[in-house]
Order: sequence, then C-alpha cells, then structure tokens
Amino acid sequence: MDGPLPIPDPHAPAGFVALNDPRRTEFLVEALKVALHNAGEHRLFQSGKLPGLFPARTGLAAEAALQALREGLLETVRTEAKGKLITEWVCATPKAVGYVHEHDSPRSILRELKDVLQATRTGVPAFMEEAKAELAALSANFEKRAAEMLGHLNDLAKRCEAALRRAETSGPIVTESVGRVVPWAVDALEYLDRRTQSGATGDCPLPELFHAVCVRFPELTLPAFHDGVRRLHDVRAVRLTPTSAIPEPEYAVVVEGKLMYAVGR
Repeated sequence: MDGPLPIPDPHAPAGFVALNDPRRTEFLVEALKVALHNAGEHRLFQSGKLPGLFPARTGLAAEAALQALREGLLETVRTEAKGKLITEWVCATPKAVGYVHEHDSPRSILRELKDVLQATRTGVPAFMEEAKAELAALSANFEKRAAEMLGHLNDLAKRCEAALRRAETSGPIVTESVGRVVPWAVDALEYLDRRTQSGATGDCPLPELFHAVCVRFPELTLPAFHDGVRRLHDVRAVRLTPTSAIPEPEYAVVVEGKLMYAVGR
C-alpha cells in the first residue's frame, strides 16, 4: 500500500444510519472473488501497472478495502516499504467464502430482487392515490378555469349587447314625429340602457325614470311624462309592466286597462 491507508470510516456516527452503497459491495465482492480464485497473497491496491485487488486508494474502492480488513475477509500477510512507498499484501480468509456466497449467489440476487419487487408493489397504491389526487386537483382547476372563462364570455356578451344598444341610441331610435311629441325620449332610453349595464335587475320603476329624465328636463310634468311613456310603449321603444306593489301610485299609468308601474326595454 502506498503510504498510510487514506480510507474514510464506513461506520456511521451515533445518530446516523449507514447506507450500504451497492457499488462498494461490488468492489468488495469482485476483490474477494479474485483473491479466492487465485490462492496466495495479493497486493491490496493496484500500483501503476502492477495488479491489485482494489483499483484505487480513495473513494468507494478504499472503503471496500477497509471493510474487508475490518471484517476479517482479508488479512495482511506482509508489508513492503521502499522509502515512503508502502505496499500491503493480503490473502483471503474463510470468511470471504461466506461473504461472496451471501452477496453474489443466485439466491442472494433473487432475494434482492424480491425485496425490490416488494418495495415496488408496496409503493404502487401510494402512487395511485397520489395520481388520483393530482387528477382530482387538475379536474377542479379545469372546472374553475372553465367557469371563469364562461363568466368572462357572459360578461363580454352583455357588454356587446349594451354597446349595440348604445349604437342604436346614437341614431334616430324614435321617429321624428314621436321625438317632437316626446323630446326626452332619447334621454329616457339611454338611462334605461345605462341602468341595465350597471347591473340593476328588473324593470325600472316609473318614479325613478321620471326623476332621471327631470335632471335634463326639469320642466317636465307628470301628466306629460305619462303621455310620453304611453307613446313610447305604443311604438315599442319601451314596454310598460305591472308590479305587485305600488308605493307611489301617482306615478302609475293605465295602459290597456292595466295599472303599469315599471318600464323596461
């Protein structure tokens, strides 16, 4: 061995779990098989072109060599020192036979395969549950996004409808003759459209529409308002509707024998 054996301690400190690296076991098994197949002494480590049981004095090969010495699988028969160069010669012990049989026989391979299959079989239900959970989350997220998209589409449809109505109100939505009789007709229709766009539900009560129109037409009287909404109803610019309650009956108007208290488009 060249110099002191620079091999890390494979035994885990207190509180830690030592993990058996399969590559370290592979180094150890191959070295023991060489030592058993060729009886006699062998260099512990390869040195240049000179053969040895282990290919390097560092890493997993060095750990495997130290394990072999500590567990009595190999024993040192002599050492050679040439200056700072120290070569250690070892031979296999009877324990090496049992170790190789335990780790390299078909039975050990089948046992290892059985353990792997058992671990895989045990992990399948957990994997399936995890996959189901991921699919459920994906489905829920899809439904949420779809609902949001439909909501946006519905909102866009309402805005388009409102825009079309605004475009219509920008032109002559009532005939010239009706406009002369009901000069506030365009203002009334625009208010009804804006009311719908703002999210108000149901038809507009007549008192509300009257006060809205009076903002620009303060001289408007209630009788003139009644005549005007009747005229707009007759030309189908608006539709007058009855209500179950009439808190301010003076604003109600009679149309076709019915008492109307609300107006819509």
